[in-house]
Amino acid sequence: FPPAVFPLSCAVQNYSWGKVGLQSEVAQLLASSDPLVQIQPDRPYAELWMGAHPRGDAIIRDNRIPQKTLGQWIADNPTCLGAKVKDAFKGRLPFLFKVLSVNTALSVQAHPNKELAVKLHAQFPEHYPDANHKPEMAIALTPFEGLCGFRPVEEIVSFLQSVPELRALIGEVAAEQLERSGSDDPRGVSAALRVCFTRLMKSEKKFFVDQLNVLVKRISQEAAEGKDTSGSNGDLLLRLHSQYPGDIGCFTIYFLNLVRLEPGEAMFLGANEPHAYLHGDCVECMACSDNTVRAGLTPKFIDVLTLCEMLNYTPAPSSSKIFPAAQSQLDPSIYLYDPPVPDFAIMRIEIPSSIKLYLVSAVDSASILLVIQGTAVGTSTAAASEMTLRRGSVLFISANESISLHLSSPDGMLLFRACCLL
Repeated sequence: FPPAVFPLSCAVQNYSWGKVGLQSEVAQLLASSDPLVQIQPDRPYAELWMGAHPRGDAIIRDNRIPQKTLGQWIADNPTCLGAKVKDAFKGRLPFLFKVLSVNTALSVQAHPNKELAVKLHAQFPEHYPDANHKPEMAIALTPFEGLCGFRPVEEIVSFLQSVPELRALIGEVAAEQLERSGSDDPRGVSAALRVCFTRLMKSEKKFFVDQLNVLVKRISQEAAEGKDTSGSNGDLLLRLHSQYPGDIGCFTIYFLNLVRLEPGEAMFLGANEPHAYLHGDCVECMACSDNTVRAGLTPKFIDVLTLCEMLNYTPAPSSSKIFPAAQSQLDPSIYLYDPPVPDFAIMRIEIPSSIKLYLVSAVDSASILLVIQGTAVGTSTAAASEMTLRRGSVLFISANESISLHLSSPDGMLLFRACCLL
């Protein structure tokens, strides 16, 4: 039998928003897993892609395997996915697992549902490269900040009243419609919110740049005088404006929740949920797609009309955006993040220092294992030889295979495992 458990060498994306040099978790994981890697101190290391995506297919680190990449290996050995996964996802790995190190904000964006993805891909294949949906989940590795989902209406109304520059862009009629919408009529609230947000996003470039400059100048002066600018969300506004001066995305902070995650906390982003990651390091898992509809905080192609049409305009507090992990009944070391989509789930595995032998148990799905902390030697009947695991190591585990970890680190281990639990 060919080995069905093997180490991977994963693709790095050097997007400009990434943390630079060894400040980046991505760079640290790379440097730790492969001492020969040269980390360039001024280069951004934004994303590590662990999977079989054609734009970043992982390389197999086992010279007994003839295939060079994970994508090729899965195509030749589709049973490795597990019977259910193989059938449900047509012989493809259904998820892409990543580590992100965010220094400056990512674009304000949302991902389409299946139906819209099919339509966008058919109409504009150059901007929407595939016909799949792209739900995603982020789990913080360091304190992590992002914008996610629409704020409760009372918060938005409060900003409309204390930020005249915002009100000018939206216009009096739309602002009053939102102020009058009552909580007893959620559809009326969503309709008013849609009008306000669409008016903001479609405002004339010269007009919004002028208003943004006025706002930034006012907040800067107030801050210099030691005044409290929180009523205008001043700190975040100045930060985003310094990263993307003159960008309409700066105003979205008045509509979207600021969500702060502590390490181990997660947020799940379903279809049509507006979001923008702002800062920090996380592991992320998503359906295997590149479809992103953008509308601000970016120099890339923006599609304001599609975005404003597709969004989920349901207001909710930021606390509701934190997705809970469930501790496993069978194995207290495992915390499972199981989102309401079939494409992926993530396990956080915290092995305490008291345990010296740990079994990474078999699941009926191909999975990818990432080591964040600790060292061990891994053995498996399905592996060609024993594998040294350290910070940054990534393993592919075929369906229904297990691995014994012989821990050698004094402080236990922290692992993340992505799989598909149908």
